[in-house]
Amino acid sequence: MKAMVLAAGRGERLRPLTDRMPKPMVEVAGRPLLEHQLEWLRSAGIREVVINLHHLGQQIVDAFGDGRRHGVKIAYSLEPELLETGGGIVKALPLLGPGPFLVLNGDIYTDFPFTALPTGLDAGMLAHLVVTPRPSFRERGDFEVSDGRISARGDSYVYCGIALLHPALFDGRSAEPFSLRELFFAAIGRGALTAQVWDGYWTDIGTPERLDEVNARLQPGA
Repeated sequence: MKAMVLAAGRGERLRPLTDRMPKPMVEVAGRPLLEHQLEWLRSAGIREVVINLHHLGQQIVDAFGDGRRHGVKIAYSLEPELLETGGGIVKALPLLGPGPFLVLNGDIYTDFPFTALPTGLDAGMLAHLVVTPRPSFRERGDFEVSDGRISARGDSYVYCGIALLHPALFDGRSAEPFSLRELFFAAIGRGALTAQVWDGYWTDIGTPERLDEVNARLQPGA
């Protein structure tokens, strides 16, 4: 299975840090966040990774190159125009192949064991999402979960930015700016989303305060 890391966003809420670096390059425990994420993927046996680039993307290319030093093979999907999460994936589909693939938001930190992901999708399913109970820093959630399925939009659970996706989820869509959540919400009514709940540590590094919180948590002896 291949994976895609969504790394093209501007990271507006992390400014001024992201005025000089892309968000996945911010340091977590002394290393770029993206380096941690590549380790998570490699631990799950994933060796081929696609990374989309827009804001200061050359810094990621310069730091990670072809991925060999990190035990993976990296291909890059360049976005002259920012395509958001949905359009960015559509543009990268030729690099991801015909089968299900893993997608990972480039701004999250978690202790979720990626080896716990299923190796594929159930018959008729378009996506499998990892969700977590709504954390205190989020005013609203994304979904409700029942019997291993995403059953409705709601406030109980937050999407972790970790999912297995089938290319058919993107049928009829073109490489133009739109959110992946549009497709998730549309698929709920079709009963086409499975889910697993993660009760461990998870955060999106969306603000300087949450970046500081992650780094404090990862200090030796913390």
